[in-house]
This record gives sequence, C-alpha cells and structure tokens, in this order.
Amino acid sequence: MPDAAKPGHVPVLLDAAVEALSIRADGIYIDGTYGRGGHSAAILARLGGKGRLVAIDRDPQAVAAGRRFAEASGDARFSIDHGRFAEMADLAAARGHDRVDGVLLDLGVSSPQLDDPARGFSFREDGPLDMRMDPTTGISARQWLLTAPESQIAEVVKDYGEERFAVPIAKAIAARRRQAGDAAFARTGELAGLVAGVVRSRRPKPEAGKDPATRTFQAVRIFINHELEELTDGLSAAIGCLRPGGRLAVISFHSLEDRIVKRFIAHESGRDAPRDPVRGGIAPGVRIRLRPVARVLPSAAECAANPRARSAVLRVAERLAEEARP
Repeated sequence: MPDAAKPGHVPVLLDAAVEALSIRADGIYIDGTYGRGGHSAAILARLGGKGRLVAIDRDPQAVAAGRRFAEASGDARFSIDHGRFAEMADLAAARGHDRVDGVLLDLGVSSPQLDDPARGFSFREDGPLDMRMDPTTGISARQWLLTAPESQIAEVVKDYGEERFAVPIAKAIAARRRQAGDAAFARTGELAGLVAGVVRSRRPKPEAGKDPATRTFQAVRIFINHELEELTDGLSAAIGCLRPGGRLAVISFHSLEDRIVKRFIAHESGRDAPRDPVRGGIAPGVRIRLRPVARVLPSAAECAANPRARSAVLRVAERLAEEARP
C-alpha cells in the first residue's frame, strides 16, 4: 500500500478526483504528482488486470516510495518515473502508451514535503532553507535569496505570493544579506522570523488563521520550482496525451494555479474564441479540444478534517475528438 494510502493520511479531494476520471477497468492513466501514492492507490483499486497507471514525480523521495510500493506489491499495472509532469508524453510513450484515458495533477507542495523540516518548505519547523521539490537540480531558496537583486525578490513575493508588503520584505532581506553576508538565511526560521517582523509592523491586526510568512514562503517556493511554468507546460502535455473521451482532473490550492487551469480549459473549449459575426457561434477554423465537466470544492466536513483542503479547487475537463469548427 502506498504511504499516503495508509490510514490517517488522505489526499485532498481524493474521492472526487478519482471519480472525475471516470475510470475504465482497462484504461491507461497518468498520476502526474505521485506524492506518497494516495491517488494512485485509489486509481489502481478501480483498474482491472489490463489497466495501467503511469506515475510521475519530480521529488526523488516520492519516487523512492513509489518504487518500494512497486517492488513490494509486484503490481504489473503500476510504474513510476522520476521527472516533471510536463514530460508526461515522453515518459508515457517510453512505457508504450501514446494515448491515455486520464491525467490527474495534484498541484503544490505535498504533506510529506511540508512535514519534513530538512526539505525547507515549512515556516513552522526550522530547517535548511532549500524548498526544491527535486533537490538534485536547480538552486535552493537560500542560494537565490543570497544573490537575487532586491527588485527581483520584491517582484517574486508580490506576483507569486500576492503579498502587499513585498517591497519592505525585499528591503529587509537585502539588509540582512548586507549584515550577515554568506551566513544569512541558512535556516527557514531566520527567513520566517524576518518576514513576520516586517508584516506585523505594518499590519497590526494579523490575518486570521494565517502565519505572516505564508505568502512569502509560497512565493519563493513557486519561483524556485518554476511551478507556474511547469503547470502551463503540463496542461499542454496532458491534452496532447489524452485520447477522445479521456479526462483531465487538476487540483489546485491557490488562485494563481487555479487561474491558469481555468483559463486553459476556457481557451481549449472555445469560451474565449472569436464568434461568427453572422451566426453568432464560434468562428470557423477554431480548434476545440476540451469540454468542461466540473468544478468541485471540498465539503465542509473535509475542510474541518483537513485544513489544507480549504483552498482546494478541482477542475475537470474531457478531451474531444473534434479538432476544429468547420
């Protein structure tokens, strides 16, 4: 049993997301964000002997967990690869699958990543300031904060964290660098404390239920991991992999992600397409590749049981056979 499928660790919108895929027993599916396997376990439970599930994760620890499951279970229906979900077409093709019946993406940081202080994602638990989903590549959050121009830090915190105090936070980060040099920002606690001090000095009344460092940590994490670019590329890859009738299900956790998913589905379903000035319908030659299926929010009971669910949005679309309007 995958780690996240064990009692006490249930992914957000688990049942709704798997139901949205409308799984066929002999279908082929991609779990583009394996994590600890909660969604994968639920998909496998609905697959028959001829079904296949290709799991992907950019986090080596998640991939190791998936390979332990594969080895222990001996389930020939399951495979897992280390990579980005934007690479899903190539990874699936390497497994012999040119087209699939469903793609699931559960965006953002996973609970195991947040719960391990050594990964550097959490502002609540002190650890090395890393934040990379794949620690084998790219630069850490600390390396970026030590070298990035103050103006870039302000821009990232504002755009990716939607933090109104981005400029004073960037100024405080630059000041700490000048003061401490290469010794600055070795730990998450130092960054969290600095940001909290700036925010509290400008917002006397704190936001209910939100740590002052939340937005800044989110922004740095998104930037370091290129999450929004990865999402854009991943959505395009998914639509290229899906066969007609296949489903795309995406769970997002903040407005930046959800906006990208919403706009992608709207564009691919023709909602923003030019209209025929005479007939009023979609203009000739417009390519229509998706049909919107659902937008699902977590129930009050799920939010009460799992606070992380409060900001979750599941969007579902179906691949169409039609490529263009006549």
